[in-house]
Amino acid sequence: MQYNTSRHPLTIAEYGRSIQEMVEYAVQLEDRDERSRAAKTIVNAMAILNPGLKEYADFKHKLWDHLFIISDFKLDCDSPYPMPDKDLTHVRPEPLPYPQKNIKLRHYGSIIESMIREAVKMEDSPEKQQVVEAIANFMKMSYLTWNRDSVDDEVIREQLREFSGGKLELRDELKLTNRFIDLREADRRNQRNKNLKKRGNNNGYSRSK
Repeated sequence: MQYNTSRHPLTIAEYGRSIQEMVEYAVQLEDRDERSRAAKTIVNAMAILNPGLKEYADFKHKLWDHLFIISDFKLDCDSPYPMPDKDLTHVRPEPLPYPQKNIKLRHYGSIIESMIREAVKMEDSPEKQQVVEAIANFMKMSYLTWNRDSVDDEVIREQLREFSGGKLELRDELKLTNRFIDLREADRRNQRNKNLKKRGNNNGYSRSK
């Protein structure tokens, strides 16, 4: 038995070893017309094996490019598209620069900081107060996502005041939502109910035996 680890590595693994062997066979054909017919047959098989390419407008072009790449650019045949440049296919794209942001409190992320900056720019109005309260509720939810313990509303008030440079304040009587806590507690209750139900079913099964 021959293992894949001892075989020639697959050039494009998505098409599998059968396609690669078909391409290698086509390269060795002496008659150009026969090579061209074999190439068209292989491209049709590649389209069946990789149907996701059909989402692209030029998917046929991609298939022929892949065919030539698999052949290591050795397949001399008639093609509706020119053979791609071998040098260009091995060029690595430039790495994307990773955004460097100095986030004061990482459990809030940069989104909340951006929201606070935009809220500061707003003119005083009932709409601005609603936005500020929504930000504070979102801050509390984010805090509880990373901290299992509860958080006092005054902590959120102070952090909102700090992040906004003292320009955003919450109403004294406002009570921030505990929606995340309620949802988490509901999940716990549901899990306990499932465990009790499963335990009851197991006990019933044991008694029936």
